[in-house]
Amino acid sequence: MKRILLPAGGAILATGLLAAGLAGAAQAEPNIDADALAASNAKAAEVLNFWTKSNNAALRQATAYYWDNKDVKKIVEKGGYVGNTKPGELPPIGAEKKVTVKSHNVNLPKSIGKVFFEGRDGNLYWCSGTSIQAKYRNLVSTAGHCAYDYKNNGEVVSKWVFVPGYYQGKTPWGIYVGKQAFTHYDFSNYEDFDRDYAFVTVYNGIGGVQADAKKVTKKEYDAYQGSKDTKVVEVTAEEYKKGKLDPATTDDYDVEEGSADEASGPDYPGAVVGKVEVLKGEYDLAKVGKGNGFKYGEPVVEHVTYDEAVAYIKKQKPSWKPGQALPAPTKDYPGVVAVDGNTNATITHYFVQQWYKAGKATKYTRTDYYIFSSALKDVGRLGDNVGGQGFSWNQGTGKVVRTFGYPYSKHPDGSKPYSGVTPKWCYGKTGPKATKVASLKIEEHVSLKCAVTGGYNGAPWLLKYSNAKRMGYVNGVTSVLYDTDGNDRWDYMSSPYFDEETHSVYSAAANVWSGPITAVAK
Repeated sequence: MKRILLPAGGAILATGLLAAGLAGAAQAEPNIDADALAASNAKAAEVLNFWTKSNNAALRQATAYYWDNKDVKKIVEKGGYVGNTKPGELPPIGAEKKVTVKSHNVNLPKSIGKVFFEGRDGNLYWCSGTSIQAKYRNLVSTAGHCAYDYKNNGEVVSKWVFVPGYYQGKTPWGIYVGKQAFTHYDFSNYEDFDRDYAFVTVYNGIGGVQADAKKVTKKEYDAYQGSKDTKVVEVTAEEYKKGKLDPATTDDYDVEEGSADEASGPDYPGAVVGKVEVLKGEYDLAKVGKGNGFKYGEPVVEHVTYDEAVAYIKKQKPSWKPGQALPAPTKDYPGVVAVDGNTNATITHYFVQQWYKAGKATKYTRTDYYIFSSALKDVGRLGDNVGGQGFSWNQGTGKVVRTFGYPYSKHPDGSKPYSGVTPKWCYGKTGPKATKVASLKIEEHVSLKCAVTGGYNGAPWLLKYSNAKRMGYVNGVTSVLYDTDGNDRWDYMSSPYFDEETHSVYSAAANVWSGPITAVAK
């Protein structure tokens, strides 16, 4: 593996090591940089408050981090990979119980999630990442550029947190504030993408930020300074008229008049498509393409708490009790529920297309106002809650890996096939030859065919992945996306080759303790 001795343009960007006690391990290794993200409890509490206030509003505002790599004009596949030591691997921790359902949507690992941060440009972003095994069960693996802003002054990003299983503002296993980012010296100082990986230690997770919702009047809502939210509810014309007669609630009601939608086929001029939730069996039999009754995208996996899953099940079968067999989905409640222990669950929804000529129906609405008490709670260590993937280095290429991440951004041609809401996966053999891109100083990347988009950055590449245990070995992270056939759609991606120097960076991070945010109750 090469070592860069001079930075591009001759300017050295200084990245100072932390004070003694935070990064002693890194000081012994000249190829490791260790930078504070939230070095103190007070700073961690500030970061936590930023993301959780107003019912996790900042999490919803963040957008996928990506960079315009259309300037990658020449890609060369040549040579192989030579490590200086023997191959090695460290096993996963907290392997999940074997599941009987074989759907990949159900067998997604709990360890994966989104990395949220504020870039040096002041914007809020997210990448992909995973919990990885470590001595203190407190470590996240992601791309180097998802922790270190090489584009803006060469510094670590701000307000870094990891949210495993994140789904539309929900944090099913808590929010984990980053304490310290470990990167390779060549990446943080010289922007060498052969070292585009980072291992971040995190404090204990914090959960329960949406507890104790209380419905209040609009006046109380406006005066409240804590977390709050609104919900628009469609009502009948009778309730609307009654509400408008009550001066105390006049501002809560609204009306939108128009004409109703008309059913049509997909070929009708100006026709638009909607979705109808159906049973899994109906979805499985539906055709793929464009037409009424055809599949509407992939199944949507909703991550919910155990209590939310129980409430959903009881709508179908009020007599159901925990421990009994799950009731079969019905026409009224078609979601397929999967319960994991007594802490979390998923509801999988299946949709088909319904085309119609859009009208504008008369709608009556009421706005409800809610406030949330500050019920923050220490939920423990990351690895104890979601497990941690294993780690491997100096492995041969041409082996099967499975990757998991959250694609969202557009392809260069403007198409946008992914929502960024639920994780996607790729599966295949890595390329046997090294990927070289001179413009990014890449000489030894590993390639994989995968047509994802921005937001998949930092997604783990898992070797020896067990679909039953939902565990494998992190052997790479998504670094760069490529359009190799010139059709303006990403079709390949690449990762740094994990060698003995990667192992050194990982080992420095894997042995550093984080602990709890003491301002939060246990």
